[in-house]
Amino acid sequence: MYIPNETRYNEIKYNRCGRSGLQLPVISLGLWHNFGGIDNLENSRAMVRRAFDLGITHFDLANNYGPPPGSAEETMGYILRHDLASYRDELIISSKAGYEMWAGPYGDKGSRKYLIASLDQSLRRMGIEYVDIFYHHRPDTETPLEETMGVLDDIVRSGKAIYAGISNYSAEQTQEAERILKSMGRHCVIHQPKYNMFNRWIEDGLLDVLREEGIGCIVFSPLAQGLLTDKYLDGIPANSRAAKPSGFLRREQVTSEVVSKVHRLNDMAKSRGQTLAQMSLAWVLRHKEVTSALIGASTILQIEEAVDAQEKAAFTGEELKKIDDILAGK
Repeated sequence: MYIPNETRYNEIKYNRCGRSGLQLPVISLGLWHNFGGIDNLENSRAMVRRAFDLGITHFDLANNYGPPPGSAEETMGYILRHDLASYRDELIISSKAGYEMWAGPYGDKGSRKYLIASLDQSLRRMGIEYVDIFYHHRPDTETPLEETMGVLDDIVRSGKAIYAGISNYSAEQTQEAERILKSMGRHCVIHQPKYNMFNRWIEDGLLDVLREEGIGCIVFSPLAQGLLTDKYLDGIPANSRAAKPSGFLRREQVTSEVVSKVHRLNDMAKSRGQTLAQMSLAWVLRHKEVTSALIGASTILQIEEAVDAQEKAAFTGEELKKIDDILAGK
């Protein structure tokens, strides 16, 4: 019988999520990879339990996570039933809908039909009555934004979700989404964008909108699918994401130019007394607008390493300039 670490809430820092009452751990665990039906269930179970022992209370999912799609939520449901059922009120569980989940016109994008049906399926897979955060996973230009935001408001009012969020929306789309939600008496509590040293698009306007509107921010892929770790310093390992045909990190992205920058960043991390993964996490968290960094993991050690990133979170101006120079190839 699993009994969590009694000192778990002393292990990690919690940040306020924008202008809301919600607090999130500085490191959250995503179940995008390594928690699907093709993965080892006991390893997935061990990682979630260890994360909770370290004070990670937030577990992020989506309807299509797996593979196969839906299986990550089934895995989370198994873990909830066998390990965490007694601690549901201590957990923040999120899910999303917006990408293709089933065939036909009602299994994709941002319609009222799709979002409500998808959330109902997610709740059944996890065996829970509500999610803490429900996101629209990506913008849908074919559905009126008023319809998509309206269904997020209705879902919260129904009790099937506590908070509404969006993911992958541009600065302008985010501002408009929040305007519509405000007109309904609702607030977009959180935005989930992709952000790392190699993908800095949120610095060009989105962070400003999030700060002005009081919207929290949880960034995904802060380690660039493993590029910003020591994994690819000596080539592409056989079990890595770049080596898998279904991986989102493609082999052709691991170029000699990228690897050269990663080597220099790794040397800098060593000089700071931390791993490259830890420095990369600290780097995304340096913005006061960023509430949490959403990590993926295949081992318990990776989760422990990520939590330790908070020990050396500060950067000097000189260090930040050096990182910018490395990324610019100077």
